[in-house]
This record gives sequence, structure tokens and C-alpha cells, in this order.
Amino acid sequence: MSSVSSAQIRERHTALMERIARAAARSGRAAQAVRVVAVTKAQPLPVVAAAIEAGLTRLGENYVEEALEKIAAFGPNLEWHMIGHVQRRKARETASHFALVHSLDSLALAQRLDRLAGEHGHRLAVLLECNVSGEASKFGFAAHSPGERAGLVPAVKEILRLPNLTLQGLMTVAPIGPTPQAARPVFAGLRGLRDWLCAELGQPVWPELSMGMSDDFEVAVEEGATLVRIGRALLGPRPSG
Repeated sequence: MSSVSSAQIRERHTALMERIARAAARSGRAAQAVRVVAVTKAQPLPVVAAAIEAGLTRLGENYVEEALEKIAAFGPNLEWHMIGHVQRRKARETASHFALVHSLDSLALAQRLDRLAGEHGHRLAVLLECNVSGEASKFGFAAHSPGERAGLVPAVKEILRLPNLTLQGLMTVAPIGPTPQAARPVFAGLRGLRDWLCAELGQPVWPELSMGMSDDFEVAVEEGATLVRIGRALLGPRPSG
């Protein structure tokens, strides 16, 4: 049995969107500029079914094998997002099953995804995962210091040349802090990095910033998030064990 009903999820989603709207208004943005990715990682199939029944169709997964089970159960017509680290050996399934990969974290992975997407005859939308906090435990392109940011430029130039990838923006994971406000410099840093990279590369500003989760999404929205990755605040805690 599901531990959460579709009615509960619908109620939580309504409250979440109200909080997003208020956060967007505080920074002079429209609420419609922010989209929620419901993080179904580690949630059992009945909870995912309840989320879909509640009207959530943009779903985020961290692990390819788990995502494939859910895609098989609920169909590919939902908008599946890969938000976790992509292992090299899982690149083929990643290239063929997801609407957006948030976690492109190396040129080598980009080249592999490009080749595999080409084999499937489609263009894959991607975000660059960037480590703007400098945490050693975080995946992503190193982008904490000015030197690291400058070093990103050649790699991103190569990624932009890949014919089967469409670069749409950046993603980051903020450190867990004592308050949501502690994440603000990280979110502001990602927005600044996006704007700086686009200026350096002569690109139109990429539209997407994936940042913010259940504990800090309002700060992320204030700093420009267009995609917030929400699990617990929508679906409740993940089952233990």
C-alpha cells in the first residue's frame, strides 16, 4: 500500500506552487518561469502512481536501473529527468530514455552521450552540472575559483560543437547548511556562472538553471532557478531500509 495518497500529493503540490509564486514575486519573476521536477528516487511504485494520479508528469530519477523500472511501469510519455550522476556504463540507457539530463559532468560523458543519442537518431537535452561550492564530495565541473571557471570554457566549447546534444543551462547541488539562506551564494554563483559563460562564448543566455530542493527551493527561486528538484516536500520521506 502507498503511504501517501494522490489527494495528499495534490494538496502538497498546491502549497508548494504557492510558495514558489511568492518567492518568484520577491525577485520580480513570474511563477510560470519555475517548473517542479518531482523526485521519485527510492520511492516505491505505488507512491509514483499516486504522484502521477495527482497530475505530476515531470519526474526525476537518480539511478538509471531504478528509472527504467518505473518507465516500464508507467510509460515513456511522462517527462523523465536524469538528475543523478551518470555512470559511463549507463550512458546508452540515459541517452535513450530521458527528456533532460541535469547531470552532465565531464567532456568525456558528453562525447559518449552525443554518440549514443546519434545512434538513436535524436538530440538529447542536457545541463552542465557545476560544482560552484568547491565541496570535494560533489560531482560536476569544477567551477569554484576564477581559474576553475576559466578552465571550463574550452570544455564547453567542445560540448557546444557536439551535434546530438542541446545544452540548455546549468545545474548544481548546494551543500546542506544550517538554514536555507546558507545556500544563497551557491545559487547566485550558478546564475553568475551561466551568464559569464554565455558572454565568454558569445551564446544567447541558456534558459535553464536547475537548483534548489525541498529545504532551500525558495532561495533558489529568488536567485533564478527555473527547475527545482522536489522530493520529500511532495512525496514524503523515502522508505527506510
